[in-house]
Amino acid sequence: MKYLLLAASLLAAPAWAQQPLRFAFDGKPAAGEVAVSTDTAYSRERTYGFEADDKRNAAGQPYFFSVDLPDGNYRVTATLGGAAASDTTVKAELRRLVLDSVKLPAGKRETHSFIVNVRTANIAAAPGIEAGRVKLKEREIVSEAWAWDRRLTLEINGAQPALTHLVIEPVKVPTVYLLGDSTVADQHGEPYASWGQMLPVLFKNTVAVSNHAESGETFRDSLARRRIDKILSALQPGDTVLLQFGHNDQKQQKDGSGNAETYQAELRTHAERVLARGGVPVVVSSMERRNFDPATAKLRPSLTEYSNAARAVAQDMKLAFIDLNAMSIQFYEALGPERSQAAHPMNNGKLDNTHHNNYGAMQLARLIALGLREARVPVAAQLRDDLGTISPAQPPAPEQFRVATSPGFTQQRPLGD
Repeated sequence: MKYLLLAASLLAAPAWAQQPLRFAFDGKPAAGEVAVSTDTAYSRERTYGFEADDKRNAAGQPYFFSVDLPDGNYRVTATLGGAAASDTTVKAELRRLVLDSVKLPAGKRETHSFIVNVRTANIAAAPGIEAGRVKLKEREIVSEAWAWDRRLTLEINGAQPALTHLVIEPVKVPTVYLLGDSTVADQHGEPYASWGQMLPVLFKNTVAVSNHAESGETFRDSLARRRIDKILSALQPGDTVLLQFGHNDQKQQKDGSGNAETYQAELRTHAERVLARGGVPVVVSSMERRNFDPATAKLRPSLTEYSNAARAVAQDMKLAFIDLNAMSIQFYEALGPERSQAAHPMNNGKLDNTHHNNYGAMQLARLIALGLREARVPVAAQLRDDLGTISPAQPPAPEQFRVATSPGFTQQRPLGD
């Protein structure tokens, strides 16, 4: 995949951006719909179209459709299906799963709606927040640009994708903001994935998920790069903010720049600022690194100190707490030393025991959903009703897990460990 530069984020949004946009891909546009053909390439002047390097002309291959839009939440209603049997998966922006394998028989069409959050690096002035920009890393300007450009991009994927009509309209819905490290962040290429990329598909079409996590970062980086400021500038009362750092904060002990106490202070600062804006902070402990003791077939904990530190802040401030650290240990141990490898990607022939692939990311996202329910976070009421039983001690079999693979692959390991 050829990645976009963030210069596109400086473009003015089209005048019609605050009205429903309607597109027809089947050559049969109704009144008010824009006809889109296979040669409708995206351009700054057109403000919509297919990305130039997709494979839409190859049967069964993913393709990408983009529309210039300003910051905000959008309800996307897709009409799927056609003359032939179809199997369609849709991912938004940077591989955020929003529709998973919608299978339809020949001649059958269905409409499915989901919410997509669009953002740029610009920070709007708000009480206590100066206008400015998020200090993006180079990788966010190049390989991760689709998470920050001024457009909504859909990846139409699946065994036999069939998109016939599309409606995009601005919407005001509750937003779940994510702030964390590489295990939460939108990973730009296979075989990597994060629970933050899987979380959107677990919610009904009444909630937006806005992922502000970034590889290699800490609570201190969030403050310095103004990621928390970007969230707070858009946050509405009642919105939820999931806070999960720890892996990289732990490394501050090596250079003497921090410890569990400074981690707690920085976590507290984030939670206090979210509360001041009327938001709902949720503290999430970091999942464990996969490191089994061969003698006992039990995981060797490496983040207990930081998990306990996160719990202590949540208890002291009376905040919702999701112990993803403890649940991840149960998850890995339930699979065992060998099968648990299926939750992690291979990179240059070496297993990455910190980061996750699609299977691992989905199971952790489901554990986050379980944590939201158990902590009685209000937004948990908007989780889908068909998620089934979620138990860290009884994970779905990795051998039976499937999700459509995105076309972009990378050997660039996410930052952090």
